[in-house]
Amino acid sequence: MKIIILGAGQVGSSVAESLVSEANDITMVDVDPKRLALLQDRLDLRTVVGNASHPSVLVNAGAHDADMILAVTEHDETNLVACKLAATLFNTPTKIARIRSTEYLTHPEIFSTENFCVDFAISPEQILTEYIEKLIEFPEALQVLDFASGKVSLVAVRALEGGSLVGQQLQELRRHVPNVDTRVAAIFRKDRPIIPEGDTVIEVEDEVFFIAATEDIRTVMRELRKMDKPVKHVMIAGGGKIGRRLGITLEKDYQVKIIEHNYQVSERLAEELSDALVLHGDATDEALLESENIAEMDMFCALTNDEENNIMSALLAKRMGAHKVIALINRRAYVDLVQGSRIDIAISPAQVTIGSLLAYVRHGDVVAVHSLRRGAAEALELVAHGDARSSHVVGRKIEEIKLPKGATIGAIVRGLPRSDGLFGGNLLSGDEESAEPARPVQVIIAHHDTIIESEDHVILFVVNRKMIREVEKLFQVNVGFL
Repeated sequence: MKIIILGAGQVGSSVAESLVSEANDITMVDVDPKRLALLQDRLDLRTVVGNASHPSVLVNAGAHDADMILAVTEHDETNLVACKLAATLFNTPTKIARIRSTEYLTHPEIFSTENFCVDFAISPEQILTEYIEKLIEFPEALQVLDFASGKVSLVAVRALEGGSLVGQQLQELRRHVPNVDTRVAAIFRKDRPIIPEGDTVIEVEDEVFFIAATEDIRTVMRELRKMDKPVKHVMIAGGGKIGRRLGITLEKDYQVKIIEHNYQVSERLAEELSDALVLHGDATDEALLESENIAEMDMFCALTNDEENNIMSALLAKRMGAHKVIALINRRAYVDLVQGSRIDIAISPAQVTIGSLLAYVRHGDVVAVHSLRRGAAEALELVAHGDARSSHVVGRKIEEIKLPKGATIGAIVRGLPRSDGLFGGNLLSGDEESAEPARPVQVIIAHHDTIIESEDHVILFVVNRKMIREVEKLFQVNVGFL
């Protein structure tokens, strides 16, 4: 696939790295030649220096025969104009725009074919807000990811001493939770993947990924580790786009404090928020944290635009007694360095966001993609089409499907309307299909004798991204299928 990526920032660079490794023809456009040179040294791609909203720059980038344009610059207006030009001048089939401002997001008609011709609009800030909200809802989890419009969840937890399943074989899971159907999709032990079998023994500090119907998540988590007390007190460092969104989302259900160093921003936040307490100050100020009872905080979220400040404030909050701390960190090297240390969870915005973009680049009918373990692994939701003659998966038992080694089918959701989930949850589209009549929706945890039917939503866990292309081919129907 020939793809033009506009914007070589954190999101654009991360997407480029993923797509280049999957044998796509990538051209990167940015106004900063140094940034492009660094990318070209690392990745096999073509670069063009220039403003992404100029027709001549798009021509130089090869827009005349591009399959897709990903407009992910830091400026909404540039992204919107680039999509409009791609549609008007080059008839580009797929146009995706990164949109940060809620002014645009609250008016989806802006993205229609009559206006800016954006097929899919993605808001990284909104995706991050929802991601962090899930971690606050499930404080024991390292990751909580939704599939099939929230009906199925994939959760990563660290197995701790005292969990009833620690030291036992996975086949004991059914005995411990007899009324809940669940499956362990993968285990990472000292950063190495282990494909789970019935006789696999869970060890202390294992990172366990399990999949279950969303309403059963807490029940399964109790078997893997002692449950934390529910979160009540949340402190947020940083009142920018993400901190502000999170404060608005949480203030009705939690006691929220936001620390913002910019006086004008803190004043504006105080006017917008009705229940949260807004503090003007520095989140790395030990006296301020102590005066605001940091030791009573169930969750401390460092979400400023300065990753060094996020690391330092999270470490300080943890040392002063905050129960759990989360830090937003852009550089992947920093994320790998601090994850699992005194900082409980290090979040890479680019890695959280990338899945929503990849869902529209993957071959076949891919509904959702989630990046796991900082990009090392992926979880996918694909729709099975065809019949036993035209498909490699439809009409077959799980044990009969020739999955690449390291790929496991975790769950199947049957009966979802076609419009339900096809636009990726966090992605907006101005041209959605009308919903089909409602049918009973079944969540089926995959076992060796489970048979996949046409139109099933199949959720897979892949421990190595190099296997993705094989998985996609497996779900593609034969050419003669109509």
